[in-house]
Amino acid sequence: MKLIKKIGIGLCVALTAVVGTELSFSPVQSEAEAQAKTLTELLNRVRSGAARDRSEQQARIARFQQARNQQQALLNQVRADVAAQEARSEQLESTFNANEEVLTELELRLQERLGEYAELFGTARQVAGDTRGQVQQSLVSAQFPGRDAALDEIASSKDLPTMNQLDGLFQTLLQEMTEQGKVARFKAPVVDRNGNAKEEDVTRVGPFTAVAKNRFVIYNAETSELRFLVRQPGNEARAAASRLDDAKPGRIIKAAIDPSSGAILGLLVQTPNLRERIDQGGLVGYVVIALAAVGMLIGFERLFTLSMTHGAVRGAAKRRKASKGNPLGRVFMAYEENQHADVETLELKLDDAILKEVPKLERGMNTLKVLAAVAPMLGLLGTVVGMIQTFQAITLFGTGDPKLMAGGISQALVTTVLGLVAAIPLLLLHSFASGRARQVQQVLEEQSAGLIAERAEGA
Repeated sequence: MKLIKKIGIGLCVALTAVVGTELSFSPVQSEAEAQAKTLTELLNRVRSGAARDRSEQQARIARFQQARNQQQALLNQVRADVAAQEARSEQLESTFNANEEVLTELELRLQERLGEYAELFGTARQVAGDTRGQVQQSLVSAQFPGRDAALDEIASSKDLPTMNQLDGLFQTLLQEMTEQGKVARFKAPVVDRNGNAKEEDVTRVGPFTAVAKNRFVIYNAETSELRFLVRQPGNEARAAASRLDDAKPGRIIKAAIDPSSGAILGLLVQTPNLRERIDQGGLVGYVVIALAAVGMLIGFERLFTLSMTHGAVRGAAKRRKASKGNPLGRVFMAYEENQHADVETLELKLDDAILKEVPKLERGMNTLKVLAAVAPMLGLLGTVVGMIQTFQAITLFGTGDPKLMAGGISQALVTTVLGLVAAIPLLLLHSFASGRARQVQQVLEEQSAGLIAERAEGA
């Protein structure tokens, strides 16, 4: 150990003795050593860096101590504020308790002084509150707006009502009672479906129904305004509204009155019309209607044509004249062409002429019969499809909301109705047309048999 120390001391003495001598360093030197040219310069740099670090550390310690002192001052201030607020809270609580005692004493004194007036005050408030609710919902308020303000003042007041307030309450009750028995006409703003308000002549029937411009209006109590129904009810109800709106004073007319003050009209508006009912049938319903339309055209055409043919045949039977304009005339032409033949040949020729007329008479009958049979089957198909949709809705959403199942049930019922509605007239048309065709064919056969009988007798 002593030897190592001696060698180290010798090296240090040797290094310090060579002052000003530049030393070379290997490429693996540190960055600080690479920048310093001599050991003296490196030593100076290390000493200056240490001094700078000590200065920064002292400054950091000073800032920390200063911040600590500020935080302590803030903490002391907050504690002082909390103590002051607690003292104020105790003071306010004691003041509140004292005021509660005074208020209780004053209320007892008020009740003693009110005596029987307290019961009158309660009754007036109750009646004013009930009347306010009735007036707000009444259609009469559309003609006399703002009536509920005075009633609200009485109902929410904590003082005894004045004579003017009691008189106003009585006048409001009397006005509501008398106006409910009147048919009145007045001007008021009416809101259309676009939200635009325009002053119109409104006819009111008591608190039940009101019309304007030959259309029904309803009273919205929340906004205190009249509104046209988004969709007016059927033709009969609209005709009644027109009669009511156009009625002259003193005349007795037949009008529609909604005793529910708009609820029944709202239900009527939600009732689907014919177009909406058809739309509920879906694709199957449209197919049924198309087949019914085609069948009706064929049926009416056949019925009209066969009726005209039957008339022409009956006329030809009376004239017994050959003609190309009707089946019997053509049968007469076949008789004239073969009148010199023997009876059997003539009979065969006339049967052949009748057989040629049969396809013309029965043309379209099979199509009409098929359409009459297919229509209810398509209705049944729509019923099955609608029930499948209903059960699918039940599977997905359960049975809690019937509206989710209404679409499938509507399609099932509407398609059934459409199928029956299509099949019944088609069957009737087929029956009537077939009857006409048989009548014409019967006349042809009767006339043919008569011609053969006359020829056999003449032979």
